[in-house]
Amino acid sequence: MTYSIKEVAEMFDLSVYTLRYYDKQGLMPFVVKNSSGYRTFTESDLSLILTICCLKNTGMSIKDIRTYIDYCMAGPQTAAQRRTLMENHRKKVEEELTKLQENLVEIDHKLAIYTDPDAEQILQKMRDYTAKEKAVLGF
Repeated sequence: MTYSIKEVAEMFDLSVYTLRYYDKQGLMPFVVKNSSGYRTFTESDLSLILTICCLKNTGMSIKDIRTYIDYCMAGPQTAAQRRTLMENHRKKVEEELTKLQENLVEIDHKLAIYTDPDAEQILQKMRDYTAKEKAVLGF
């Protein structure tokens, strides 16, 4: 079964423009154009597009995605390079996830204050403390 660019765009919640951009950037050398010049996508193309979206959504640059796709297109002899690229990217994603989790702790802390029945008193105490601290420091 084949799919049009519009169908693929809808499947992945992308714009047709984005898919054309990815193609122009060399991320989709596997895509074939039919006799009318329209891009057609197969099931295996969809699998690679899913990977492209995953890598893009997790912060990989277009350049690095293109490198990964080039490795894929080169065949199984590039498995080690693909693995290294993915391991490096995974490490970056894990670091970002750690930062996000730390930020989530701070957000939860603030939510706990705002949902406390005594939120107004707690906030006033915090404000008073800040004012005293600034006065002592000469601000």
